[in-house]
Amino acid sequence: MLYSVNQLAQWASATMKGNGHLLIEKLVFDSRKTFTSDHTLFVAIKSINNDGHRYIGELYKKGIRAFIVEEEAYIDYSTYPEAGFIECKQSVRCLQAIAAAIRQTFHVPFIGITGSNGKTIVKEWLARLLTGRYKVGRSPRSFNSQLGVTLSIWMLEKDIDLALIEAGVSQPDEMRPLAECIKPDLGILTNFGRAHQENFSSMEQKLAEKLNLFETAHTIFCHGDDEFVYQSVNKRYPHKQIVSCGRSAHNTLRLLEQRSNQGSSVLQLSYKNECFAIDFPHQDRISVDNLLICACVALELGVPVKHIRIEAPQLTSIAMRLEQKEGINNCLLIDDGYNADLTALELGLDFLNQMGAKRGLSKTLILSDIYQSGMDDQALYKQIQLLAKEKGVEKLIGVGERLYTAMKGVNAYRSTSDFLSRVDVNSFENEAILLKGSRHFAFEKIAALLEQRRHKTQLEINLNALAHNVQHFRSKLNNSTRLLAMVKAFSYGTGAFEIANLLQHQKVDYLGVAFADEGIELRKAGITLPIIVMNPELASFSAMLEYELEPEIYSLQVLDAYLKAVERQGLTNVPVHIKVDTGMNRLGFLPSELQDLIERLQVAPQLKVKSVFSHLAGSDEAIHDGFTEKQITGFREACTFLENGLGYFVIKHILNSAGIERFPEAQMDMVRLGIGMYGVSAINDVALQQVNTLKSYVSQLKTVKAGATIGYSRKGTSTKERQIAIIPIGYADGYSRRLSNGVGQVLINGQRASIVGNICMDMCMADVTSIQVREGDEVQIFGTGISISELAERSETIPYEILTSISRRVKRVYVME
Repeated sequence: MLYSVNQLAQWASATMKGNGHLLIEKLVFDSRKTFTSDHTLFVAIKSINNDGHRYIGELYKKGIRAFIVEEEAYIDYSTYPEAGFIECKQSVRCLQAIAAAIRQTFHVPFIGITGSNGKTIVKEWLARLLTGRYKVGRSPRSFNSQLGVTLSIWMLEKDIDLALIEAGVSQPDEMRPLAECIKPDLGILTNFGRAHQENFSSMEQKLAEKLNLFETAHTIFCHGDDEFVYQSVNKRYPHKQIVSCGRSAHNTLRLLEQRSNQGSSVLQLSYKNECFAIDFPHQDRISVDNLLICACVALELGVPVKHIRIEAPQLTSIAMRLEQKEGINNCLLIDDGYNADLTALELGLDFLNQMGAKRGLSKTLILSDIYQSGMDDQALYKQIQLLAKEKGVEKLIGVGERLYTAMKGVNAYRSTSDFLSRVDVNSFENEAILLKGSRHFAFEKIAALLEQRRHKTQLEINLNALAHNVQHFRSKLNNSTRLLAMVKAFSYGTGAFEIANLLQHQKVDYLGVAFADEGIELRKAGITLPIIVMNPELASFSAMLEYELEPEIYSLQVLDAYLKAVERQGLTNVPVHIKVDTGMNRLGFLPSELQDLIERLQVAPQLKVKSVFSHLAGSDEAIHDGFTEKQITGFREACTFLENGLGYFVIKHILNSAGIERFPEAQMDMVRLGIGMYGVSAINDVALQQVNTLKSYVSQLKTVKAGATIGYSRKGTSTKERQIAIIPIGYADGYSRRLSNGVGQVLINGQRASIVGNICMDMCMADVTSIQVREGDEVQIFGTGISISELAERSETIPYEILTSISRRVKRVYVME
């Protein structure tokens, strides 16, 4: 919906300054996020660490013209003659007033969801059960905070049949403003536990705070087996309809029996004297409880039992950052180092118990201090001990001052750094290890230690050189040309986050990855740039939407599948990128298919084409220049046809690194920079700097007599006595076997040494007869002395393969001067 700034100011009872006729569609409150300036309102928010008012000048230059600001910021409005300002006492409260007014324009049921755990998964599962009978609007992802609720209501479409809105609180007096925004007709209380207890004096106070959400609700859903919750809800709201679910006889929806079935469950249920069974792909108690409350709400809203039986087997888990990894010394590492409370700890221990039993491993818990329990340290530690014992934990290790004190220093460490400096990693053997830590304890360092690979061969990445190369290519572009940096395939083997983080600081406009997993990894690491997924898989669409990844659409089948995923989440104007095949004969729409594409997009307002692009098949070789020119011409024609059909501008891009160097006249609106960032040039540009250096060392020196053979298949026969250096790098590390028997060379102490014999999986041999060498000396595989391009030529391949073939077991070291 579009709202005028004047209208928003009136709803918030705020003062209007400047241009009040601006129309607003989008809200932005983080200046670091990427956004378009059209119809965008920036909300300046003061926080402990930042103040959004500082960025108003910068955002005005970028085209933003509408702002919510606080009176005490004392903005000089004359500095921004084209802007409209909503001046208020407190920006978040102003937004909440606007959200409350927008809520009143809806005349459909609103369902408010709160609780300690499971809000997001209950919302998503319930939406799935209601699909088909209702058009559901809902909070995106976990938008349940003071800001998240306002954004959830802002983004609702007008033609929904009902809305599902999450509300989360972590301290007293937070729920009433959210309740004023949501004004739910029905309320759902999910599992209630000790999460965020630290700011409440008691469980009673916290539950009372959460129940504030349901003042306007005529019906409240809760878990009837939790006596404390059930009695509290009935006491607080005696005149409302209370609908409960659980195993006890008094519940409206009752679980009669749960039978395990190869990792899933068969649930026997009873609802208003009707008994039925459903298949459910989970066995744990929390998941079953979440399903029960979802089914209970759906049944009360008239969803047939038959529909629930069809949909329940499709209810999959939402990723909660728990990762299973192979550890050292036959250990299994379960990394859940992002949050720590008793409820989450119990869930993690359930998984530890399950996986440890499957592998026949003993069970170890490495736990940080828990700050949200509301319990004193000794009582908390006793609770942890009981829980650990119940779940079969044989070894408990505490990290943090509170646990250190409670455990009297036995198997305890004052901090993560204390643990890292004092622990003997070899003491961990044949164990399933759960890492459970509050985020600021940085348990990822412990995970790295327990995963550590002791391989001295390393790839050194010079970040200064990379930044130089990016700026060098940027100097070849017009001022208006955007830059998309390709970071697929682990950033061409150099490391995903580290390279993406540098590119973000270099202010590139887009990042490109091959698969959704690569983009998700970057999002989790804090990368906020727009990310295009060049080869999206259908199964990844929901995750892509969750992490704001933008897909390449290359066929009508992919378009239809993605559109369905977008519709399920109730989103609009979701960006997509259209791939056109101009002669590469890989993925992409043929020119003859564009009319059908346009017709599909014209009736799909949920999607917005952000860019259209194509790939050049031979831009790096002059022999293909005629074909390249034909591709460019065909692409321009396709873009014109597509833009005319859509009726709006889209970004156009076809040039890769070689194309930027050799066909600068075809820059269009954006270019894609990949291998060029690493100093590889199609025109041998000497201004580019070497970024990557692959290094190893001499592990042993050996004198080989005349007539002796060296290596597998006895290919290296010595014609005279020679000095041979054994180097611990082989084809498992990415050093190609094609470089065997004198084809390849390495650099030792500034001199070249030829490879002797066949390259092995983990090592190779070089002739150092005429070189002064000692064991331990550094060996350069490629770098400033032997370029990647030379190595590729000797290997009869291309630089791309050289870089992307470097194994993950090769340690990456990043240097910046």
